[in-house]
Amino acid sequence: MHVEEWLQTIPAIWVYVLVGGVVGLESLGIPLPGEIVLVSSALLSAKGVVSPLIVGVCASTGAIVGDSLGYLIGRKGGRPLFDRLGRRFPKHFGPAHIAKAEHLFQRWGVWAVFFGRFVALLRILAGPLAGALHMPYWRFLVANVLGGIVWAGGTTAAVYYLGIVADRWLKGFSWVGLVVAVLCGVAGTVWLKRKAAAAMREEETPEPVSAR
Repeated sequence: MHVEEWLQTIPAIWVYVLVGGVVGLESLGIPLPGEIVLVSSALLSAKGVVSPLIVGVCASTGAIVGDSLGYLIGRKGGRPLFDRLGRRFPKHFGPAHIAKAEHLFQRWGVWAVFFGRFVALLRILAGPLAGALHMPYWRFLVANVLGGIVWAGGTTAAVYYLGIVADRWLKGFSWVGLVVAVLCGVAGTVWLKRKAAAAMREEETPEPVSAR
């Protein structure tokens, strides 16, 4: 059973609680499928099962509160916290993951918190890592609130309206529209992955040392 199908079997109030809870726990630093739950709930809102506004508010609240708690935990635990997590959960908190996230924080500062909401790795690490690196809380809070609202609200709105448009479009064009939609989605995904991989290679390429 897919997440969307399972969500349809529970009352709407529990869908809202689940969205806020899962997104909040993921933002706290626990590796959970927050984005999958959010997208599935937004698809349900396009079908009229739940309210898109409430889904967006719950997801935004969960993201902001979870990141803030993660910040406090990271500030108190410091780097030893990540060392312990790396030994227990090497898939998500291994040295390579922490080093990569820390590099992005050092390079982009508060923007890493804002844009980190859109990246799976930083979505888990942003709060605790910002606390461990002693980023000023007021700067973290501004980026956290804006990032949480833009990510949760934007994702909900985009999926909601795309779901409505797709439903109307597919009803008119039957399987032909479905094939075209799938091909466009695959092409877009491949293009984005190639652009991301190229950007990552440029980021990791060391600058040449000038001869003296």
